[in-house]
Amino acid sequence: MAGRLQDKVCVITGAGSGMGRAMAQLFHAEGAKLVLADISGMQDEVAASLGADAVGVHCDVSSEADVQAMIAVAENTFGRLDVLCNNAGFGGPMAPLHTQTSETWDKVHATNIKGAFLGMKYGIISMLKSGGGAIVNTTSASGVVGWKHHSVYGAAKAGVNQLTKTAALDYSDKNIRVNAIAPGTMWTGLVEASQTHAEPPAEYPVLAGIPMGRWGLARDIANAALYLASDEAAYVTGVVLPVDGGYCIGFSGMGAERPGIASVNTDGT
Repeated sequence: MAGRLQDKVCVITGAGSGMGRAMAQLFHAEGAKLVLADISGMQDEVAASLGADAVGVHCDVSSEADVQAMIAVAENTFGRLDVLCNNAGFGGPMAPLHTQTSETWDKVHATNIKGAFLGMKYGIISMLKSGGGAIVNTTSASGVVGWKHHSVYGAAKAGVNQLTKTAALDYSDKNIRVNAIAPGTMWTGLVEASQTHAEPPAEYPVLAGIPMGRWGLARDIANAALYLASDEAAYVTGVVLPVDGGYCIGFSGMGAERPGIASVNTDGT
């Protein structure tokens, strides 16, 4: 039985760990051919674990030359690009806005919004040559609702949400769909305890303010990405899909103090 991404050529950034690695594993299981990009070097390990249809590429997504080279690997190795997951990102320090620095602003925005812009730009150029495709951007609940002490990161992710919606309109008649996933409190990446525990230990507290009462897992994001990347979402474009246990809708009217969010970066890729 063919997989949901059978023989589709997919590029995933931030694929060396966390949600990007989970996407790579799930997409591979669904028949995809993969270009796995990361700045860490861990992308090579992930690619090697998946076999011949996966290639690791070192890529700093804030570098235009690196992003162009990443897309070229997909074209030169597998002949085209069908799916691009702009997943690479990081949170930066959490602090009141007046204590944030210009250097932090530049670094966070270079990866999170410039990286998404460059991926979309060169991914779309490739997809226009081959007749279409699907783009899935990883944003954040902090780009949908306000998270205390997350002004810099939240602004970057809100910008990616708007890039998603605008690009969806720009290319809706070119068979290119553009959607985004907004993770909430995820047990991955920026949560220190996730480095030693693949899933939350029973004794680890669930953050307050999550209606579903649990942490999000990398596979929750991978499952959403699979849907948006697949032909099952053929009539879906311009969507920012919260995968957050109900956080955004449940607390959209609470104002600045959002329980459990103020003290920890939680939605790392």
